[in-house]
Amino acid sequence: MRRNRRLPFELILVNVRSRFNVGAMFRTADAVGISKIHLCGYTPAPPHPKIDKVALGSEKTVPFERHPKILPFLTQLKKQGYALAAVELSTTSRPYYRYRRPNKPLALIVGHEIKGLPRAVLNRCDVCLEIPMRGKKESLNVGIAFGIVAYRLMFP
Repeated sequence: MRRNRRLPFELILVNVRSRFNVGAMFRTADAVGISKIHLCGYTPAPPHPKIDKVALGSEKTVPFERHPKILPFLTQLKKQGYALAAVELSTTSRPYYRYRRPNKPLALIVGHEIKGLPRAVLNRCDVCLEIPMRGKKESLNVGIAFGIVAYRLMFP
């Protein structure tokens, strides 16, 4: 099923350090119809050979913006009526498959590969979504986690 229409669903990357992860998320964002990617903090931006190698052209088809400071940007999105959903393990997180996409614009937020999202970012989110784990590791690669949650939200 191919859809060219962009939906009000945006991705926010906060301090994601790996250019390969950024490229992978551009490619997945294109696949699920993300309308824009926001690169925050020190998240690297295209063009860069490592991003381009994995993104396979999606870095040219998915619009993106840079935001050096994340908190004022999140405040702006909330004023515009966006729901903010973090993909993060926390004491208040709930399984991603139990979350129903709201009937308003949505921004999905993912963070640093090891440190996750800062507490100040989590405090501004409406919900924290987690992916249940059965193995010894507590988390998945950030790009994989984004893909799982994004597909569930776009194709419930």
